[in-house]
Amino acid sequence: MITTDILIIGAGPTGLFAVFEAGLLQLKCHLIDALPQAGGQCSEIYPKKPIYDIPGFSEILAGDLVDNLMEQIKSFAPGFTLGERAQTIEKQEDGSFIVTTNKGTKHQAPIVAIAGGLGSFEPRKPLLENLKKYEDNGIAYIIKDPEVYRDTKVLIAGGGDSALDWSIFLADVASEVTLVHRRKEFRGALDSVEKVQALKNQGRIRLITPGEVTSLKGDEKLQSVTVRKNTTAVEDIEIAVDHFIPLFGLSPKLGPIADWGLDIEKNAIKVDTFDYQTNVPGMYAIGDVNTYPGKLKLILCGFHEATLMCQSAYQRIHPDKRYVMKYTTVGGVTGFDGSKKEAPKAVVKAID
Repeated sequence: MITTDILIIGAGPTGLFAVFEAGLLQLKCHLIDALPQAGGQCSEIYPKKPIYDIPGFSEILAGDLVDNLMEQIKSFAPGFTLGERAQTIEKQEDGSFIVTTNKGTKHQAPIVAIAGGLGSFEPRKPLLENLKKYEDNGIAYIIKDPEVYRDTKVLIAGGGDSALDWSIFLADVASEVTLVHRRKEFRGALDSVEKVQALKNQGRIRLITPGEVTSLKGDEKLQSVTVRKNTTAVEDIEIAVDHFIPLFGLSPKLGPIADWGLDIEKNAIKVDTFDYQTNVPGMYAIGDVNTYPGKLKLILCGFHEATLMCQSAYQRIHPDKRYVMKYTTVGGVTGFDGSKKEAPKAVVKAID
């Protein structure tokens, strides 16, 4: 049995930052994640994708953000159960919880924080004949390493942020980039739409709107796709490609968590915005997995939620103690390994 103060389900950025905030309160954390490494989607799906809205960084790759978070929490020595899915939860007479994974590993803690992002998820796939034949042979739904596309012909389909951002990024990597979307309007950030338009005007991106991929061709590997251009007259265009990347989003599922007696709304866990506690006392939900009025699914918001959750968890674990918050610039950061980070003290010298 693994015991800890706070059991965090999900080792993405929000879960990792919760370890730091808990550590400042001298609370130990253990994390469970179905993926084989920490970092969540940032590590598994888009480690090389730049993120632009992390405070203090004008731009940071998702994988680098995870590396920085892991370095930040190192002195708090969190435990990890990776490659296992949290399967069941049982409330004990003393108020604690026992969470068992699909591989039978048991964990006990007085606090459970669900930071599972979107939960388990699968890419939404286009309805195309022979699609499965070319999966991993020219078709991919996730870009893990952009260097795979160096000096190749790439066609991206989609109209959201991922399709726009990767089209922009790969314009400097691939020999040819084609972006196809079934509408003229995009759902992504205006700045990204303007960048794509500028790259189109420079001849660095081929933009086909409205249009959609209707068929795939190739022997063992994908060699070309047919795009139906839906303008004033329907026109079928065959485009030679090395890679076809449909980016139609992910279909999220909460998985076993949906059966834990939590208040669920539209595949997300409802929480109290005072401390992000669920309808089950002692269980919290932070990050993209939760929902409340005005919710924004941003890493920044997850960090904020993790901070308030840890303060509430401390009061539940130590109801007889009053915690006085100290700024890290004043109190420093004391790790469980005895390490201490603190600002240098000013030298006070008497004047004769």
